[in-house]
Amino acid sequence: MPKRTRFTTWRPLATAATAALMATLLTPVAAQAAPRGSEPVYSYEKAIREAVWVDTGLDGDGDGKADRVAVDIVRPREPARQGRKIPVIMDASPYYSCCGRGNESQKKTYDANGDVVQMPLFYDNYFVPRGYAFVGVDLAGTNRSDGCVDVGGRSDIQSAKAVVDWLNGRAKAYTTRTGTTRAQAGWTNGRTGMIGKSWDGTIANGVAATGVKGLETIVPISAISSWYDYYFQQGAPLYDSGPDWLSNYVNSPDARAQCGPVQQKLVDGAPRTGDWTPLWTERDYVKAARKVRASVFLIHGMQDLNVRMKHVGQWWDALAKNGVERKIWLSQTGHVDPFDFRRAEWVDTLHRWFDHELMGYDNGIDREPMADIERRPDQWDTSRTWPPSGTRAATLRPDRGTQAGVGTLGLHRGHGTETFTDDPARSETDWAAQIDTSTAEKAGFVTGPLTRDLRLSGSSEVTVTATPSTPTAHLSAVLVDVGPTTIRDYADADEGITTLPDRTCWGPSTPGDSSCFKETKAKTADVDYTVVSRGWADLGNHASDLKGAPLTPGKRYTITLDLAATDHVVPKGHRLALIVAGTDKDLIDPPADRPKLTLDLSRTSARVPFVGGATAFARATAGAAYATPDAGILDGVREPRTTHRVPEGSR
Repeated sequence: MPKRTRFTTWRPLATAATAALMATLLTPVAAQAAPRGSEPVYSYEKAIREAVWVDTGLDGDGDGKADRVAVDIVRPREPARQGRKIPVIMDASPYYSCCGRGNESQKKTYDANGDVVQMPLFYDNYFVPRGYAFVGVDLAGTNRSDGCVDVGGRSDIQSAKAVVDWLNGRAKAYTTRTGTTRAQAGWTNGRTGMIGKSWDGTIANGVAATGVKGLETIVPISAISSWYDYYFQQGAPLYDSGPDWLSNYVNSPDARAQCGPVQQKLVDGAPRTGDWTPLWTERDYVKAARKVRASVFLIHGMQDLNVRMKHVGQWWDALAKNGVERKIWLSQTGHVDPFDFRRAEWVDTLHRWFDHELMGYDNGIDREPMADIERRPDQWDTSRTWPPSGTRAATLRPDRGTQAGVGTLGLHRGHGTETFTDDPARSETDWAAQIDTSTAEKAGFVTGPLTRDLRLSGSSEVTVTATPSTPTAHLSAVLVDVGPTTIRDYADADEGITTLPDRTCWGPSTPGDSSCFKETKAKTADVDYTVVSRGWADLGNHASDLKGAPLTPGKRYTITLDLAATDHVVPKGHRLALIVAGTDKDLIDPPADRPKLTLDLSRTSARVPFVGGATAFARATAGAAYATPDAGILDGVREPRTTHRVPEGSR
């Protein structure tokens, strides 16, 4: 069962006993001066570097032998000599050899003995001197591991879970890939924290959802919570390929030669119809949130159009429902690591988080606000809880305006209809840029200028009643903050950051593993509007999120689109807009037909979570006149593109 208190402070028995003894011997002033965190007292240069191969108990590549996954370890030498066992920070990844990790695409390198020389990222440089072991796991089918990549399925998750089991004395490991000499983990106390961005963080989510003992915390960055929602949303395809393409992309050469049957299962189990299949059930971690024992520190970009914010909302809500200890950072970036958008604060916060969760230090992080949210580039707010207390959904109603497709948005039921024609060449940026203009491909509804700030926090829903003209139709719904501001340029290739030539260092280095990384700064854009939240669906899924069906032209259908979670303040003087349209170019694929859709406004609405609920919306829109704005084209970010189809993406 998950832990029910928000944080649980743990200390090794020896540490607790020592603390009690010191409290009786020291003066109050001296006792208060006791360290509240781990210090870099161990040698990184002399750290033990070793490799073991952990038996997963699976035979994914069908060679008649259990697959072994490669585990590269960097750990301080001194604690074992002192009889001390240490905790583990682990990053399990498919990217250590094919693609690299981090902003500089670092890969593992090895010495003549096969021991790791360069471990990507800063985790080993920073944490090993502080008394942690760092473990980098090659997922099955990648780098030096046996098996096949199955894209979030049993093999992927077992690759990392087996390592947690080995660290806790429940699994076997060997000193070589094919040998029989056993390797023991007597140097660790088994307390493990998993971290990683994108696919790596996804593995952390999946392993936590098994409830494995010994996994104390996870830090998923830009991570997937359900693989169906990486490829589809309510039947609408988000990419023109499936998990078989991704598996082939990261599989090692050996795995590509042996894993044809696994590839075929991925093809057969993920039809491009968008129907839910058993393959997706196996890769849905949200449904298993009740098993999560580990605390969760979640980090995500609110403009991440690779691993989209829907993954955050459904995972966070499921964890909250099951009483899991949680913390969250939400940035304005796209698919970017916090090391590259808030470096010093990130390293400090991560250090204190692991110290609290893995070493048991009472450092106060459990008494700090649950959420950090980026409001403007490099300007952050906090919330004691997230979403904040007092957040309630308000039902907003679209209504006709003075010209076709340019309507109003308020609390009273609308009347009449609006019609648009799907144009696969147009995107959300096109729709928002012409929010005040009648265009054929969208229906837009806008409040008057707000008389006070209005904060959205959480996940929205848009219920649409529409009559299609064709047997197939896709729908998009977006919420837009209409008004001038400066944001991170998430649609740029670097998704909101600029990489600089200067470097900063985060721990000691060796000749083969530098702790120094290129600095970054925010890349910004001045815009006239900001897309706040998005959602998509195949109207053929009106009766079920799990299975679609052909539409009858001329028949009315009702469907509710899930919009991604967000936290956004619409400032006084800005307007809030709802846009309903068809294909969102490059964010979903178009349907087989090019339908005309007629919206029944009396049966169309949006449920939006506001801090203060409907009352806050009513107050913010009271006296907001629907003056006819200039019908010019508004400036926004360039058209977003998500053609990489790889969870890691460009960052």
